[in-house]
Amino acid sequence: MKGLIGKKVGMTQLFDDAGRAIPVTVIKAGPCYVTQVRTVDQDGYSAVQLGFEETKTQRLSGGELGHLKKNELPPLRILREFRTDEDLEEGQTLTVEVFEEGERVDIVGKSKGRGFTGVVKRYGFSGGPKTHGQSDRHRAPGSIGAGSTPGRVFKGKRMPGRMGTDTVTSQNLLISRIDPENNIIAVRGSVPGPKNGLVIIKEARKQ
Repeated sequence: MKGLIGKKVGMTQLFDDAGRAIPVTVIKAGPCYVTQVRTVDQDGYSAVQLGFEETKTQRLSGGELGHLKKNELPPLRILREFRTDEDLEEGQTLTVEVFEEGERVDIVGKSKGRGFTGVVKRYGFSGGPKTHGQSDRHRAPGSIGAGSTPGRVFKGKRMPGRMGTDTVTSQNLLISRIDPENNIIAVRGSVPGPKNGLVIIKEARKQ
């Protein structure tokens, strides 16, 4: 199965044979443990649950510890499910070697949180006039609706609010380098989320 859980380390650059600098994101991926296998007969669909990042026993509930102890696995902080038809066994370990250099992957992460922001930052609104006597409408959204009819603001109107921490998928990223000894994958371009942010690496769907 081509899927792993990892953490974003940060960005750097590699150089190709022509000496061109290629921006890459470094991800520490795996090792991941197969904590559960779901089957069509038993669950109605095929999938595997992977566990990542060992932690202290005290940080898990009794149910979580029992779930992992069943397959003699260490306490794992993160559990995620991947849809697959491949035959994998509970307790099996997956490393970065499930992928190859030159392969394309989709990476899912949570975008950086920006807190409460206005419409200029959040949606790219132009704001009001900057001159000709204007004093306090520089970053205002402008009108948010009509008058007595409809007498309300429509749902979905773009307004100030919390920005970021959305689930974002970067598609078709090229794997530039794999380091099996250190469980490192370097992918070309940027990946959503902050440093040390959790990411899911999957085989690209639109190749």
